Amino acid sequence: MTNFLYKNDLPKEIDLGEEIAIDTETMGLNLHRDKLCLIQFSSGDGNAHLVQIEKNFNKSPNICDILRNKSKLKIFHYARFDIAVLQKKFNILTEPIYCTKIASKLVRTFTDRHGLKNLLSDLLSIDISKSQQSSDWGANELSKEQLNYAATDVLYLHKLKNELDKILHRENRYYLAEKCFEFTPYRAMLDINGWENDDI
Repeated sequence: MTNFLYKNDLPKEIDLGEEIAIDTETMGLNLHRDKLCLIQFSSGDGNAHLVQIEKNFNKSPNICDILRNKSKLKIFHYARFDIAVLQKKFNILTEPIYCTKIASKLVRTFTDRHGLKNLLSDLLSIDISKSQQSSDWGANELSKEQLNYAATDVLYLHKLKNELDKILHRENRYYLAEKCFEFTPYRAMLDINGWENDDI
């Protein structure tokens, strides 16, 4: 595994393929207050591409090209939050998407454990640390531990998607999942516009 760190945008020459795992790190979980600090990407090849976003920087053309490209599937865990953060920062609606948390909730009805750590442990027998989850992502220099933590949030999403897809098809819920994925960017838009606490 190799982590590549960039400032404010991905290099134009990077090709992450047709299915791209994406995650974000922010200063907190309040969409209206907390800034975007880091965006993580992976093509599923075992490498992570991490982009540190400076506070007042909002022009990342290569990232925006990926987010708006409808021929590239963006894989998230808890897409609703990440999409809202990205939309607020870049004014772009990210689609199409796949959310491993939604998929888990649709098929793993025997549990209420749908966090990424739980899914990786249960479906892939991979144990990840969450010790850096609440660290200062706004720091000018991120620690090696922070970068490794951030990378693990995207490195296994492709494999997780594959396992969840098998169960979605087995339980005849793939169509329902697709419709949930289609709505998620608009649910994120509602969050940004003040309906985050309402079941619209």
